[in-house]
Amino acid sequence: MFALPQPIQTEVFAEVPQSLRKAGVPAERIAAGRGAPAAGCFLEGPSFDRAGNLYFVDNTYGRIFRASPQRKVEVVAEYDGEPNGLRIHKDGRIFVADFKNGIMLLDPASGKVTPVVSRYQTEHFKGVNDLVFASNGDLYFTDQGQTDLVNPTGRVYCLTAAGQLRCIADNAPSPNGLVLNLEENVLYLAVTRANAVWRLPFTPSGMVARMGLFIQLSGGRGPDGMALDDSGGLVVAHPDMGAVWIFNHRGEPLYRVQSCRSDIVTNVAFGGPDRKTIYITDSGSGCILMARVPTAGRVLYSHM
Repeated sequence: MFALPQPIQTEVFAEVPQSLRKAGVPAERIAAGRGAPAAGCFLEGPSFDRAGNLYFVDNTYGRIFRASPQRKVEVVAEYDGEPNGLRIHKDGRIFVADFKNGIMLLDPASGKVTPVVSRYQTEHFKGVNDLVFASNGDLYFTDQGQTDLVNPTGRVYCLTAAGQLRCIADNAPSPNGLVLNLEENVLYLAVTRANAVWRLPFTPSGMVARMGLFIQLSGGRGPDGMALDDSGGLVVAHPDMGAVWIFNHRGEPLYRVQSCRSDIVTNVAFGGPDRKTIYITDSGSGCILMARVPTAGRVLYSHM
């Protein structure tokens, strides 16, 4: 149906040092029937601050890392949690989507992690996964939990800049990464267990209407983290395929960015002075990859 996507090669930007890799398995992970990750960490949620530091999380061991522009990796926080996603507010606050605890706030100076919101009305979240800011400060995030094709009850929430929490979708089988389009009138949603990206158009009131399928993937585990470029193109990390796909605004595949390390790539972020470098969490190897791409990434809320 489409021309073969052009290949783009990656190289290693930074690596979690061996001294920070762990071998034990947290008790909760054992109870859930899950073993230790082969890399001694499981990286997700890359986001740059204004100083050029790259923050990313370790879901398995409740850690938040920072890689300096000189590529030195250090632990900023280690706490009782399961961080999945991370985004930075334009005022410098760092928000974390934590599967165990809800939406959290990280103080990068002290390493203290505190709760922002942990439930919707009287109901605790299933297990939040990823988040993204709109240009007005509204925060959208996914509540994935263990939802799947048998239990398609994953949700998408909006925490407005004024502090109001709204559920805008409640029928997704494993909602994961999410980004807004350039006009911010559509939310793109990675639906992992459906191996697809959905399109959620907004009504003038900010609710979702006429939700539909945008991109159907094949193979792999299903899409995880996403980013948007300046042309409205969608950048999608595809675990188990070892690839990040770059689609144009129509959903046509243009490029395949191939991992030089493992098949398990989870999230992606634009960076560099011209925003034409993508940084990828390669969770199978415990490193951050980088690749030059033709189109710059959209300016994030953290840099507005």
